[in-house]
Amino acid sequence: MKQFWTWQNLQIAWQVEGEEIPSPIAIVLIHGFGASKDHWRMNQKKIGLKAPCYALDLVGFGESSQPNSYLLYERKTSKSFFYCFDSWSQQVFDFCNEVVKKPVLLIGNSIGGVIALNTSNKLSQKCLGVVLIDCAQRTMDDKRLAEQSLLMRFLRPVIKTVVRKRFLSSTLFKNAANPKFISKILKIAYPSGGNVNQELIDILFQPTQRKGAKEAFRGFINLFDDYLAPDLLTHFEKPVHLIWGEKDPWEPVKEAKRWSKTFKCIKSLEIISNAGHCPHDEMPEKVNPIIEKIIQEAM
Repeated sequence: MKQFWTWQNLQIAWQVEGEEIPSPIAIVLIHGFGASKDHWRMNQKKIGLKAPCYALDLVGFGESSQPNSYLLYERKTSKSFFYCFDSWSQQVFDFCNEVVKKPVLLIGNSIGGVIALNTSNKLSQKCLGVVLIDCAQRTMDDKRLAEQSLLMRFLRPVIKTVVRKRFLSSTLFKNAANPKFISKILKIAYPSGGNVNQELIDILFQPTQRKGAKEAFRGFINLFDDYLAPDLLTHFEKPVHLIWGEKDPWEPVKEAKRWSKTFKCIKSLEIISNAGHCPHDEMPEKVNPIIEKIIQEAM
């Protein structure tokens, strides 16, 4: 059942399955960029049979508030929000403490994975572990600039200056926020075509029609210097499990394999054959049993 929670004068939409389950732990699902709590449509009820399972909309997405964005060089107002990983992590941290009120296992897809890692550090012993599903590698971050082509390195200052302008970010957003474009992106993100239907298109499209949606987009595309998952994993002490789509077009599985060999905190890597960036939604019949096993081990 959908509910709302007030956080920093913002309305946060969330829902829970299995709230009555007598479990010592709870599961919190964190969506990726442009998605929402409903992107866990194929997972939440199933997981909720094992333990209370919560999903929330990050600020700027789904049915949560979409306040105006402000960048570091701009003046903050009472109605503006700094869209960044610390802000979203603080939201999830407070949600766990004020709403969930149990030790948690955090599960994040794409940028939700980076948020999960950062939130886990804030929660300390109240977080039992993290599951990263095709975690965002953030190749456009300034800290990875040396990996870019010479042309991209040369153009970076120009790009950063241009995307700050609202007229440009609004134009880019308008071009992307339509069902036809979303459908094209889904064909890339879900290479098998599994569960790509009108319901999914609506889940992604409807929030883009709200007044403040373009502000979350502006805030996100200006995140050029923020957390990178490998930096968070380097000193991470809680167990981390990786679930990865073999054919993810944006977050190569070879990087997940490298992480699993590099960081001691990573306990498992499950590669989902023929799946893309969102295997939990594309092939839930393969991903849900993996998550259920991880939950059982965490109890």
